[in-house]
Amino acid sequence: MTISDEEIKKEKLILKKVLVLLNNNIDSLKSEVSSLDEDLIEFKKLSWADSNSFDSGDIVQAKTATHTEELKVLNKQAYLKRLLRIKDKPYFASIVFEDNEHTKFNIYIALTYLKDKHSNNILYDWRSPICSLFYDYETGPCSYQAPGGIIEGNLLRKRQYKIEDGKLISVFDNSLNIDDEVLQEVLANESDEKMKNIVNTIQQEQNQVIRNLEDNNLIVQGIAGSGKTSVALHRIAYLLYQIKNLTSNNILIFSPNNIFTEYISNVLPELGEDNTLQTTFNDYLSYFIDDYSGVETYTHFIARYYKYQNNNFELIKYKQSDMIIHDLDDFLEDFINNARFEDDILESKNHLMTMEELNEMLNYRYSRFPLFERLEEIAVKLSENFYKGSQSKTKVFLKLIKEKINFKMDYKEIFKEFLLSKYFRLDLNEKEVKTLINQKEINYEDALIYAYIKGTLKGFKYEGSIKQVVIDEAQDYNRLQYIIISNIFKKASFTILGDINQNINPYYSYNSLKDLTDIFTGKYLELRKTYRSSKEIIAYTNKILNLDYVTAIRKETNLPVIFRKQINNLKEQLISDISLLQTKYKSIAIITKDKDEANKLYKLVKKDLNITLIDDEYEKLKKELIIIPAYLSKGLEFDSVIVYNNRENSYRKNERKLLYVACTRAQHELYVYN
Repeated sequence: MTISDEEIKKEKLILKKVLVLLNNNIDSLKSEVSSLDEDLIEFKKLSWADSNSFDSGDIVQAKTATHTEELKVLNKQAYLKRLLRIKDKPYFASIVFEDNEHTKFNIYIALTYLKDKHSNNILYDWRSPICSLFYDYETGPCSYQAPGGIIEGNLLRKRQYKIEDGKLISVFDNSLNIDDEVLQEVLANESDEKMKNIVNTIQQEQNQVIRNLEDNNLIVQGIAGSGKTSVALHRIAYLLYQIKNLTSNNILIFSPNNIFTEYISNVLPELGEDNTLQTTFNDYLSYFIDDYSGVETYTHFIARYYKYQNNNFELIKYKQSDMIIHDLDDFLEDFINNARFEDDILESKNHLMTMEELNEMLNYRYSRFPLFERLEEIAVKLSENFYKGSQSKTKVFLKLIKEKINFKMDYKEIFKEFLLSKYFRLDLNEKEVKTLINQKEINYEDALIYAYIKGTLKGFKYEGSIKQVVIDEAQDYNRLQYIIISNIFKKASFTILGDINQNINPYYSYNSLKDLTDIFTGKYLELRKTYRSSKEIIAYTNKILNLDYVTAIRKETNLPVIFRKQINNLKEQLISDISLLQTKYKSIAIITKDKDEANKLYKLVKKDLNITLIDDEYEKLKKELIIIPAYLSKGLEFDSVIVYNNRENSYRKNERKLLYVACTRAQHELYVYN
């Protein structure tokens, strides 16, 4: 809703005042930070000038004081960076709120706060409690959770601004609905190289996920284009703002691949926060499983299936199943219960520990530890007992222990034993198992089993510094992986986001991500609106999976999905379509079914087009024109997409979800070649 000329004049005056205050604060902070830097250097010199005369207490005190001074400098520098980020666009919205005592508050919402010389808030950080009203309510009765309790009242006005280079381009009042003018303008924009923040267009259902502090764990099912990843990143920024002593180094994101990690790398810095720790599950497996030269990546594992290189579908399906968890647990329980010493340990004439004493330690005294850790504890205890409290002979005793127990501390041998045991439900012969185990690189499906065996017997390395874990593309992880992750991060809270419709693992699937609530006790939420694709594209992608609940938010473009079925000259047709799309859009992706198909297509057109081939080794994503396999495109989006596959390599009925992933990457236009 447009506003009067008089209101626009008032808004321009307010903007002018804010810009003056903002620039004054920036200048003042620059001077202050520079001065603090100099003071810190001088402080360090004075603190440590006579360090030789310090006792241990003095040293601790000096280190604490130095750390405090450094924090002051870092906090000022961080705030200065946030102010510099909003210098040209100081705020994006405002609300007028009247509480039940008839006090009115005019709240201007920004990426960070700004105060005047009297410490009055001029700009409010979007994460502050009162700003939730902008995202959660239309004008009318409303409430928000403040530190002191729930504040109720009336939302009298919601206003949004477009500000560029310090100038007010447009301003209008609006209510929260799917035709929100700013949202539609953002959706109409072309896709960028990297994901951007959505702080000015967060929708109510997204805000419920972002601002949830009541539940330790959140499991979010969101359809393609519902903003799952953006929501996750904005939730991280919100948690950093709300939770005392939580830093970016206490948060870990599990990403599907390195391309995706690079794609999302700008969002948190745009929101004024440092990027968190990030990893892939394969990185963890490679670190934990050091008995092999490498671990097959998830994308290679998936590619094996889609290139029809797996000879034994049922074997891999069993290895990926929930069933194997029970079989592993039964095997390991039996293995641990049968573990025992078969002889005394005699380290010297006077140092004897009987078999009975050793088994008492193994099965009772140290039973709280994982099995292999018990042996290490026994070795420490024997060294202390026989050498006056010294642990110097621990390695000697551990060697003796290994000689007297009835099993080998060899994970490969134990893995082999499981595969050939009565607990493993499929028949494998010794030659097959030997070939499998003696590979230089362990297969992905075997790596999960191997890691679970090792973690159960040795203990999963506990990562106590991680307080928040975010898992994106949650449908790609099977239940065994979640059990492993929950054992590594025992005290962390989890935000788990995914879409069962985008599961491209042919061996494992969920009926609902709600199935995970028995591992991660918490709240299950759904995001049912898609903001990425046009209504025409959504109508087509719905048909692929027979969906009828997807709500498209973009306005109709009247651009139909284009089908290319009878193609006389593939190269000529591709170049023609791409040339047309390049006149309209910044980013175009040709998405193929697999890597081999991507390679062939790339060789066909590379001399005629400035095009990039993306594989799983590629990290820097340039989106102008790329060819990418479908299983690497998850989480990405492009202005236009050409989904390509040839007649000899068409999508089978059980591969519809991979086709769905490929097609839902498109924002504005979709071409389907078959």
